[in-house]
Amino acid sequence: MSAFSLSSDGKLAITASETSSKNDFDYLVGNWNIRNRTLKEPLAGRRRVGRIRRDPGIFHTEWGGKPFEGLTVRLFDPKTRLWTIYWADSNAGKLDDGKVGSFNGDEGEFFGREVVAGKDVIVKFHWDKRNPKTPIYSRAFSADAGRTWEWNWYSKFSRR
Repeated sequence: MSAFSLSSDGKLAITASETSSKNDFDYLVGNWNIRNRTLKEPLAGRRRVGRIRRDPGIFHTEWGGKPFEGLTVRLFDPKTRLWTIYWADSNAGKLDDGKVGSFNGDEGEFFGREVVAGKDVIVKFHWDKRNPKTPIYSRAFSADAGRTWEWNWYSKFSRR
């Protein structure tokens, strides 16, 4: 999987795996049912369970009884062999700064920075496509430079 390190000024440096390719996300083409488990308040330990349906890039659901939509954009840089995954949703109204990484075989990790609950955290996305008919996405936050991780989002996919 991709590896990350921190520079002296706290910036992330990401290295692609040897097997990273432009076809890494091809398995997501099509329509999916997704079962999500999330922490209601990241870095606070409360859980919320939801069911949603989505295609590989567009997300539709309801949060707190209100419509919620999101969009994922995944871009591959053939020179670095790194992917950048961008997210935008109807609450934020803009693309995030992106999570960068790669797949090593059937598992991929992608890293970025965000401020969550007032804390500067490293965000890790993990994609597991060992079974491409039921891939799993998960997300974790680290508030201590990657020494520990709080896993706070799990998505289990099944084909529609």
